Amino acid sequence: MGTKQPTPFSPLSPTLRAPSRPASGTTRVWPPPPTSWPRRRRSRGGGPSPSFCLPRPSPAGSRRPPTKSPSCTVTEAVGGYWVGAARPGRLARCLRGTGRFRATKEMEALHVGQNDEIKENLIKQDKVASSTSAVLASKSSPPEDDDDEAQADGPSQDGAPEAVKKKKKKNKSKKKKDPLQQTDPPSIPVDELFPSGDFPEGEIQQYKDDNLWRTTSEEKRELERLQKPMYNSVRRAAEVHRQVRKYMRSIIKPGMLMVDLCETLENMVRKLIKENGLQAGIAFPTGCSLNWVAAHWTPNAGDKTVLQYDDVMKLDFGTHIDGYIVDCAFTVAFNPMYDPLLQATRDATNTGIKEAGIDARLCDVGAAIQEVMESYEVEINGKVFQVKSVRNLNGHSIGPYQIHAGKSVPIVKGGEQTKMEEGEFYAIETFGSTGKGFVREDLECSHYMKNFDVGHVPLRLAKAKQLLGTINNNFGTLAFCRRYLDRLGETKYLMALKNLCDNGIIQPYPPLCDVRGSYVSQFEHTILLRPTCKEVISRGDDY
Repeated sequence: MGTKQPTPFSPLSPTLRAPSRPASGTTRVWPPPPTSWPRRRRSRGGGPSPSFCLPRPSPAGSRRPPTKSPSCTVTEAVGGYWVGAARPGRLARCLRGTGRFRATKEMEALHVGQNDEIKENLIKQDKVASSTSAVLASKSSPPEDDDDEAQADGPSQDGAPEAVKKKKKKNKSKKKKDPLQQTDPPSIPVDELFPSGDFPEGEIQQYKDDNLWRTTSEEKRELERLQKPMYNSVRRAAEVHRQVRKYMRSIIKPGMLMVDLCETLENMVRKLIKENGLQAGIAFPTGCSLNWVAAHWTPNAGDKTVLQYDDVMKLDFGTHIDGYIVDCAFTVAFNPMYDPLLQATRDATNTGIKEAGIDARLCDVGAAIQEVMESYEVEINGKVFQVKSVRNLNGHSIGPYQIHAGKSVPIVKGGEQTKMEEGEFYAIETFGSTGKGFVREDLECSHYMKNFDVGHVPLRLAKAKQLLGTINNNFGTLAFCRRYLDRLGETKYLMALKNLCDNGIIQPYPPLCDVRGSYVSQFEHTILLRPTCKEVISRGDDY
């Protein structure tokens, strides 16, 4: 509540009877002002103009106060003129010493010394006005912030009443929720870890030479903004890949069954990516090729292969969102004897990524990869081997729902003169071998994929028609393996699968092997040639 204004004491005109001075600390409030306000009176005699002057009360000795001005509060009556004190907003322009709130007549009398009583009462008026200003100033000043308790002002000067402050409501600060953290082992889908829908970027590499202008081109930046939904889809798939491989690297140990290893990895991918038919899921079967087997091997149902301490395993798996595929691979070797072999392949892959870019020729990328790869040697069981690039294995371009989109990135010199183009995805993968550096198809087939460009082919075998329907509904043109068909409840399908292969609808991909007794390592990343830069989508803290 606001404080009330003090009651004015008596006017000093000899014709008016002065009312008794109110006790200290008592207050009275004037009646509400009328609808019409009196005009401001101008001073005479060249003195300072008062803020406002109101006429004397008409009946002698009348106690009815004059009408208030809308911009002030009446406080004193001096020499028949009521003197007002400004409201809090104008009080800063002050009462004391300026003479702005004193009537002109009394100023003249004070200067000539004609009335000592007026002088004495003006001094009293200043004291009352000072105390009033202190109260009003404390009222208008904002209270200090205090969340725990309300504070009250002490008594003002000259017995002014206390100003009680309202108790402030305690502001309870809302605690921010901690960001959701991934469990160990990972079980929370990545889209719940990033509720905004913006997933982490991969490693950004700038273009060089003739394409350096793309970095600052506003037109190219606008093209990227238009592609943001697609970028977020592939980044989500890459984040799943990073989290899954980080966990798998921590649990892979000698003595594990290869079937158990693959099923653990694949089930985790399905959980983190929220597998949903052809919209999200596994892009191709988990490759876990051992030793001289370079690629395209995964255990079929009933396989009893066990991971050994001296094995060199290539773990190659893929994820996809809306058909945008992330293809990424690394090599696991427990024996440090193979470290130079792994280092050669890792450096060669990074070299290929560095050389890749818009308008880069595929043959130039292959030549750079081979130069780095074959600069390494590895000693295995006392024998030194030069690391060779596997010349008939290549990286490749990637399209929606198409793991091999037509362009091949060689890992030796002498490849095609074809150029890379803006907006393309590439899997840059390199294979280093201690054998001949040439692979051939061998062992039992486990990988299959529907031909991307196949049209309608009439089938006579009913089981083949039914199996093709299952493949179309669950995999489309993405690769699959026999274990995936078993998981879907398919039984006795080998004859139907062979019939689909013979009709050219399904393409088998048998394991690719170098000479027995040799060792092959692999590293792979997926890159995106954005309009302004090159993004290594699958890059992580591990490699």
